[in-house]
Amino acid sequence: METTIPKGRRGSEILRCPDFEVTLTEQDTTELDAALHQVKQQGLPLEAVTRDQFILPKLGPRLTQIQHDLEHGCGACRLRGLPVTRYSVMELEIVFWGLTTYIGTPRPQSADGKRLFHVSDAGFGESDAKTRGPNSNKRLRFHTDRCDVIGFLTVRQALQGGDNLLLDSRLLYHQIQAQRPDLLEVLKQPFAYLRHNVDTANPLPYITQPIFAVENGVFCANVLRVLIDRAHNSGVTPPMTDQQIEALDLIDTLAEDENLHLRFRQEPGDLLFVNNFMFLHRRDAFTDAADPNQRRLLLRLWLSMPNSRPLPESFRGMYRNIGAGALRGGMPTRAEQTESGKA
Repeated sequence: METTIPKGRRGSEILRCPDFEVTLTEQDTTELDAALHQVKQQGLPLEAVTRDQFILPKLGPRLTQIQHDLEHGCGACRLRGLPVTRYSVMELEIVFWGLTTYIGTPRPQSADGKRLFHVSDAGFGESDAKTRGPNSNKRLRFHTDRCDVIGFLTVRQALQGGDNLLLDSRLLYHQIQAQRPDLLEVLKQPFAYLRHNVDTANPLPYITQPIFAVENGVFCANVLRVLIDRAHNSGVTPPMTDQQIEALDLIDTLAEDENLHLRFRQEPGDLLFVNNFMFLHRRDAFTDAADPNQRRLLLRLWLSMPNSRPLPESFRGMYRNIGAGALRGGMPTRAEQTESGKA
């Protein structure tokens, strides 16, 4: 039987989802203060903090509901009202980490296993191997990250720009199906992704994965064109066909349609969680303040979800584990490679 893929939501419809926007109450922030105080008293390293150490009696169940809704509801949630000026950046790291232990499990974002990433303009040049989209101030293409759910906490916003955009990938699928069904079939076939220049512990020089797929009746979408383009130009993989390039160009064109995507601005104290199999996301270019202490800063976590959907075999190269609820995603680490070499 052919799978019926939900039609998805336009930007204005996302805003009307009852689970898209959640606001922290005064009781919630009081619980966060108490949990932070307890963790600091115990002197726990950040990555040792679990929900058993970060106790949120009333807020915890609300966060568990967000976990459910990210997979079975809207698929994105903006959690507002964290009083960021009350905390240092180190304290915000603890609060963000502790809060998200009720939603998912943080996964490595680098070969050395670092799980919490600072999204800010590091000033690296275009040719610097350390350059990634999140440590620049440039406009990004619509894309997904290699995790079930990506989470952000805005500490400081840019002086100008830096808006967020979300696009429901199911809506994108149906737009392509209506306009160019031939290219939709192309997007269901594998594309080569070159290994990222910071993915240094990954033994695979490249992987192949489709943009759109269905597993056990569940839809999923992933795309990171920068790595597809690098593969195309690398000489390591076969170059893309003209149809593949045309299909990716169509994604870029449709994604920028303001009638399809949602544009908004994360303000300081906003947390954003996005299901990467349901949404593409990007941010605009931005201009920072001259004062380094006032420059744009977001904290980012890549989360593996205990209630995640099954993935097709073609996603194994990117995610390594593909079963529903599996611990998956993130970058392979040097520690993992060392352990596998001992086995």
